[in-house]
Amino acid sequence: MCSLRVDSGIEVFMTDMRPIEEIDPAVAALIEADVDRQDSHIHLIASENFASRAVMEASGSVFTNKYAEGYPGRRYYEGCQIVDEVENLARDRAMELFGAEHANVQAHSGSQANMAAYFATIQPGDTVLGMRLDQGGHLTHGSPVSFSGQLYNFVAYGVDPDSEVIDMDEVRRLALEYRPQVLLAGYSAYSRTLDYQAFRDISDEVGAVFIVDAAHFIGIVAGGAYPNPVPYADIVTATTHKALRGPRGGLILSKEEFGKAIDKAVFPATQGGGIFNQIAAKAVCFQEASTPEYREYAHQVVRNAKAMAERLTSGGVRIVSSTTENHMFLADMRSIDEDLTGKEAATLLDRLGITLNRNAIPFDPRSPFITSGIRIGTPPVTTQGLREAEVEQVADLIARALHERHDEVALKEVGHAVGELASRFPPYGDGFIGHV
Repeated sequence: MCSLRVDSGIEVFMTDMRPIEEIDPAVAALIEADVDRQDSHIHLIASENFASRAVMEASGSVFTNKYAEGYPGRRYYEGCQIVDEVENLARDRAMELFGAEHANVQAHSGSQANMAAYFATIQPGDTVLGMRLDQGGHLTHGSPVSFSGQLYNFVAYGVDPDSEVIDMDEVRRLALEYRPQVLLAGYSAYSRTLDYQAFRDISDEVGAVFIVDAAHFIGIVAGGAYPNPVPYADIVTATTHKALRGPRGGLILSKEEFGKAIDKAVFPATQGGGIFNQIAAKAVCFQEASTPEYREYAHQVVRNAKAMAERLTSGGVRIVSSTTENHMFLADMRSIDEDLTGKEAATLLDRLGITLNRNAIPFDPRSPFITSGIRIGTPPVTTQGLREAEVEQVADLIARALHERHDEVALKEVGHAVGELASRFPPYGDGFIGHV
């Protein structure tokens, strides 16, 4: 928004520097309302987190004003000297943090990072072997409603019906049968580690490019709490806004031999200019993730997930694949009541102040909109400051709310306990107004 100013008799337009409360009180009120929501809930959505003030300052910086197509030293616009430094800093930090030979920090999202990885390695109609969406995969792993399923021939592997762990024998059998050009590992709802070496061996056996979608777990990789896929994969795609606690955006790490193709697949193939306020914020988050404090955080995320899964199990809730080895897990609502759906459970818990999401479980008879499960992730609640004792309390409250969901007195008591706990661990706290 611009304001008109008269300077020496000449009317000039100036950027309006008034605060948002004066410019747009409606949006300002909504920002404050969500700060209140974030500060008053226990947050368990695996794909969410709370960015630091430093990350948000970079994200809201004057770099939002600069447009720059291309890459450092090879721009199509002038005035890019500073953003070149920013991008180089972000790339160097990402490569050092994960031990990668090449990094692209321009991808706007995890989905666009995956699109670029496909564009760099295969042609429309080529075959990709990836994880089934209804057993833990992602929309960009071949869903017919995604570009991935529309452009490429996806073949899906899944989990063993008994163990609910990825069946690597099935992966190899399908790879030998279909000879995919890409073998894809990664997930959005799976609680175990991935056998990178087995995937690598199968990729080599059939001559496939090995891609790991690490969007969900890259943050705990950064902290050394989960195995690093970079030494095994040809390409690793990721996001910066989940456990990594950075700005919303994507990241692509690769072997040097794929670097030029990846860069071309991001720009000009699938995106225009980089969003440099977000790239600056990515640089900040990579710096934060390189600290001992972050390393402790990442390990606490995993400890919290294990503690919650074990406590819910003792409370009569079945955990898919029986345990977790990362930052998330799925809980089967049918273990509480055959009629209880994931949608009903998630809606009820959010009303009580515990925010998570419904999620399909392997071999789920219900639709993806209804589901039989819920997904629980511990990155945001760990950022709030909760440790094992507190997340076990949250697990008890979840179990009680679901078991006694028809008892309004019990639900009122649960809601009160959740509010009391959340008040002790607000992610931003008093005086934070949601913008910097």
